[in-house]
Amino acid sequence: MAQPKRLPAEFYTDYLSDLAKERKPGPIRGLYPLETLPGMISLLAGKPNSATFPLTSVSIKSRSPTDPSVEVTTEITGKALAEGLQYGPTAGLTNLSNWFYGLQEREHDRKKGEGWRMSIGSGSQDVIHKAILALVNPGDSVLVESPVYAGVLPSFESTHCEYVPVPTDAEGIKSGSLRDILESWPASKPKPKVLYTVPYGCNPTGMTATEERRREVLALAREHNFLILEDDPYYYLYYGDAPRPPSYFSLERELPEFGRVIRFDSLSKILSSGIRIGFACGPEPIMNVIDMHTAAASLQTPSLTQAIAFALFDAWGYDNFKAHTLAVSQFYRGKRDVFEKYMKQYLDGLAVWDAPEAGMFFWWVTPRLPLVEFSSQVMYRFKLLLPSADGEGEQDSESLIRTRAVEKGVLALPGTVFLPNGGKTPYVRASFSLLDEADVEEAIKRLRAVVLEAKGA
Repeated sequence: MAQPKRLPAEFYTDYLSDLAKERKPGPIRGLYPLETLPGMISLLAGKPNSATFPLTSVSIKSRSPTDPSVEVTTEITGKALAEGLQYGPTAGLTNLSNWFYGLQEREHDRKKGEGWRMSIGSGSQDVIHKAILALVNPGDSVLVESPVYAGVLPSFESTHCEYVPVPTDAEGIKSGSLRDILESWPASKPKPKVLYTVPYGCNPTGMTATEERRREVLALAREHNFLILEDDPYYYLYYGDAPRPPSYFSLERELPEFGRVIRFDSLSKILSSGIRIGFACGPEPIMNVIDMHTAAASLQTPSLTQAIAFALFDAWGYDNFKAHTLAVSQFYRGKRDVFEKYMKQYLDGLAVWDAPEAGMFFWWVTPRLPLVEFSSQVMYRFKLLLPSADGEGEQDSESLIRTRAVEKGVLALPGTVFLPNGGKTPYVRASFSLLDEADVEEAIKRLRAVVLEAKGA
């Protein structure tokens, strides 16, 4: 069997935006690697002398991944603290980067040295934003799953690109629809270079893409020459009974050549959202541009938060990291079960639904009017099918959620914010990740009142 080959560096030239092609390495940071050469005496960087830093140690306490009743203390001192207090490499501290490389090999069977590399950012949103600017020019057409994570839209909009929404269902991106879009593309217009997707516990729909759909999308990426931005903050929040489907990053390794997937991971859902650490993995030419952007904008992701994360992960090891993430996923499975319990109690006969297998959403449907859908993530998403003002079609959820629901004491997001090109929709997204059981029950009771009132019951 022939081994897959990586795409050559020059392959990505046509994918880079004009802005990316104009970026140059910083005159100082571009020379940082030379400081590590044996015998080198560096007069290069204006780094402050660490003798003036008042911190002498950092101590963190955490719950044991295998026994939450046990509290473990981790100390950061000596060389590790010195690295955490000083300027560091733009792409991330070496120790933390290497730990993440090991994680990607274990989780996705992607080894260091295969033509891809990593860049650590201030949260995955940071590196996603920089990747978008590296790949999209004004006027470019961009494929985005629809509904789409609303938080990514401002980054795309800043490039003045044109959205091409790709429909999704419970199995992920509808590959047949994607094929139709690409095969009917006007010959006079450049095809999209990028597809954006959240494949596990998607925000807002809660879908987890099946392996079959992922393979079909990867085949289309190869056939029509586009790159896949795999935004995956909910990868470790999968709690389905069946084995977790492999990632795009993993599956592309089985293609005749690889290098079309740029993957984004996050610590926000599994360690801390406030620590602001995420990382991108992808072809070196694209990671190089992301790093040049970082160097110009903020120099690097803060060294101290990276040092804290590495100290914790190094103390745990990969097996305990896995134990921790499994505990996190089961926590959200419990949240799902509580929410569904009260849906059965208060919405039986008013709604039907499928229990999600990842993230923090439900997807529920009410027979006749209104129809309510929920999705699977830290948030719930639901769809209200109500008569429109003229008695025909569906009513937009915007006014219902911003008026009637608020009057009943329930806050949620109208679905229109998740449509790439806007427009009316009966969809709604609501978050449940922070609610205790009593608040879940009360929220569902209030939603029941909203539904009954809308039906005129």
